[in-house]
Amino acid sequence: MTISVHKRFRELRPDLVPRQMTEGQASSVKVPRECIEKMPELRENPFRRRICEAFSRDGLGNLSFEDFLDALSVFSEQAPRDIKVFYAFKIYDFDQDGFIGHADLMSCLTTMTKNELSPEEHQQIADKVIEEADVDGDGKLSILEFEHVILRAPDFLSTFHIRI
Repeated sequence: MTISVHKRFRELRPDLVPRQMTEGQASSVKVPRECIEKMPELRENPFRRRICEAFSRDGLGNLSFEDFLDALSVFSEQAPRDIKVFYAFKIYDFDQDGFIGHADLMSCLTTMTKNELSPEEHQQIADKVIEEADVDGDGKLSILEFEHVILRAPDFLSTFHIRI
């Protein structure tokens, strides 16, 4: 499995990624986010940028082989549910403050719907999500509140994956 994953990683930028990587290169050689986003498995995903940013150690979306391996592990069908929830939370936490607030929800809605909904509709949906899921009343979702909502979504586990 690791050999085929390395092959896929190398195909993204063969000029950057050596045929055989040393242990140090697995964390230091980074493929730019723009190249990762062009993978067939990601290119149609509206969250491709956030996925790259969530898994990159630099926070900019540039992935080392270790980052790439982590992402593929989390998106595999065998990944534990709690790990999937943790990374889904990271992806939706656009401002990276450890909560999913109103602005994060607005960014999610814009990312998912492009211009299909009006700003007022985005506002109504974001308000409703906060109203329904914010158990402690602080106006934002903690990871526990997010997990509570996600675990009630029957298709979450089956849709939060990428096949290589």
